[in-house]
Amino acid sequence: MKILVTGAKGFVGRNLCAQLKNIHDGKARCYGDLHISEVMEYDMDSSLTDLDAYCAKADFVFNLAGVNRPQNKDEFMTGNFGFAGQLLDTLRKHHNTCPVMLSSSLQATLTGRFGDSEYGRSKRAGEDLFFQYGEQTGAKVLIYRFPNLFGKWSRPNYNSAVATFCHNIAHDLPIQVNDPSVELELLYIDDLVEEMIHALKGEEHYCEFEGIETVLTPFGRFCAAPLTYKVTLGRIVEILHTFHDQPQTLVISEIPRDSFEKKLYSMYLSYLPEDKIAFPLKMNIDDRGSFTELLHSDKCGQVSINISKPGITKGQHWHHSKWEFFMVVSGHGLIQMRNINDEESKIIEFDVTGDNIQAIHMLPGYTHNIINLSDTDNLVTVMWANEAFDPSHPDTYFEPVVNK
Repeated sequence: MKILVTGAKGFVGRNLCAQLKNIHDGKARCYGDLHISEVMEYDMDSSLTDLDAYCAKADFVFNLAGVNRPQNKDEFMTGNFGFAGQLLDTLRKHHNTCPVMLSSSLQATLTGRFGDSEYGRSKRAGEDLFFQYGEQTGAKVLIYRFPNLFGKWSRPNYNSAVATFCHNIAHDLPIQVNDPSVELELLYIDDLVEEMIHALKGEEHYCEFEGIETVLTPFGRFCAAPLTYKVTLGRIVEILHTFHDQPQTLVISEIPRDSFEKKLYSMYLSYLPEDKIAFPLKMNIDDRGSFTELLHSDKCGQVSINISKPGITKGQHWHHSKWEFFMVVSGHGLIQMRNINDEESKIIEFDVTGDNIQAIHMLPGYTHNIINLSDTDNLVTVMWANEAFDPSHPDTYFEPVVNK
């Protein structure tokens, strides 16, 4: 398939083209037998000659071109309606009835707070033009009314408030929130792109609208990405501040699969300035080596790095409820553990090395240690505990593994 993307250098266009190119290059193999032979990118610096050539051979058109921050209101209609007509006329010229997708907006509903939106009127006019084109030519027309979008490569102070918040908080700049209770409906850019690939394969999702509410239905007139999030401005800012503070607190927010927090964190990281990409960690150093905490999580425990000097034994303690994984990643050592509730209990031993990485459970009720068996090399161990260390309730009790 030859794919034409207009507005290819915009926020959505850059993300969509990147994935289309991955498919073209064979780097994205999760789309079955979808084959893309060419990705044709059209933007403001392209010529009408380019548009003519692209429309002549396109097998699918994503029309993402549009204006959302013009110098004057008249540019809304010119950019969002005028170019749409030019694109469709060029397809007509070449008798090309390939499927065409239009990027519209919830503002095109012209209801509620969007009732007097010049931007919405220009988007509605573009929608009507595309529907007419489909009726006249028989071409498949897919019209998406997108809510607020968020994700990497979104321009701060232009595309969305979320982009501005991410950029400013990452750069220690002030933000302004007039009403924290305002709720946004948000669509993540990767979810949008996935829906575009579904559309390319003829697997688009359909919907109708009840006011500004998207109602998914198999036989809707419009199309929609099925997964969006409704979040208040206050909550977005609160989450972003926890991301900002993470290098100091070491606390990573809860980010389950497909959660809004997970996607917002990915977006936030893309705005980090160079001097914040790396951050120092506090190494607790003594004669035996060092112990460094990496990450804390309220629900998933703590990750640390332990370095033991040659011949050193560490640990020699047990826990009531805490459990851990020890994973030696460099060096050669011995892990020992013993059930403190059984006088006849034997000592369990594990020979561990960075050449054969394995995870060893530190069991509740078992005292345990780790011994560096090398005379020359440090022993480096990644340690995970099911709960972050709490100095007021450490659940850690000294007891030698080997009673002498």
